[in-house]
Amino acid sequence: MIPLLQRELLYALVGTGFTCLATMLGAATVYFFRKDLSPSVQRIFLGFAAGVMVAASVWSLLIPAMEMAEEMGQSVILPVGGGFLLGGVFLMLLDGLLPHLHIGSDAPEGLPARLRRSTLLVLAVTLHNIPEGMAVGLSFAIAAQEGGAMAGAVALALGMGLQNFPEGAAVSLPLRGHGVSRHRAFLYGAASGVVEPIFGLLTVLVAGHITPTMPWVLAFAAGAMIYVVVEELIPEAHLGEHSHTGTASVMAGFLVMMLLDVLLG
Repeated sequence: MIPLLQRELLYALVGTGFTCLATMLGAATVYFFRKDLSPSVQRIFLGFAAGVMVAASVWSLLIPAMEMAEEMGQSVILPVGGGFLLGGVFLMLLDGLLPHLHIGSDAPEGLPARLRRSTLLVLAVTLHNIPEGMAVGLSFAIAAQEGGAMAGAVALALGMGLQNFPEGAAVSLPLRGHGVSRHRAFLYGAASGVVEPIFGLLTVLVAGHITPTMPWVLAFAAGAMIYVVVEELIPEAHLGEHSHTGTASVMAGFLVMMLLDVLLG
């Protein structure tokens, strides 16, 4: 019989390993395509990712956090509201400290650092993947405790995997366009997804067996994801102009993730 914490870590590794693999497969498109993504395709991918993350934050994180808090006899407002705010503040601080460069931008953000452009691009996508890894890791850890929650965890992993595939391509293809070799561009794109298993496992370790903290941690992951959506993905999906394509892709991503969670969860 596997001890509970080891089972939670194993489940979390499987779930985040799947989403990491999706990023790697997306990065592998650099071997099949020569051109960078067009602005219209970038809008679709970024908008879809934003919609998936918003829906996942609601159905897979905030609602379960509220239900768990109620089952424990806790006030819903403090752990869910407090955790949500802390998650947003955490990503805000990370966004201000971690050197990174967004695709299509010439000015790096975060603390000044003498890093290559390719490294800065990877760090930008890494910011997106941190809360995703936390969310998927937590969902699979909960599934390890309650077998009935596995369908919801699988739905979340599928949704994240769907939007991670184009994220991997969004790293490797632009790097190839800037003269980076195919192999190195693939490695950079794949590396951007490795952060998901790392943060997924770390989050499960931090939460551990302290069950009363689980609503806080779930809401924390949701707050971090919403920060990424509002600060990065939606503005980039519109690329400086009102875009029906970007808006439609956000709604499509939300719909797909919602249906996955409702049908499987």
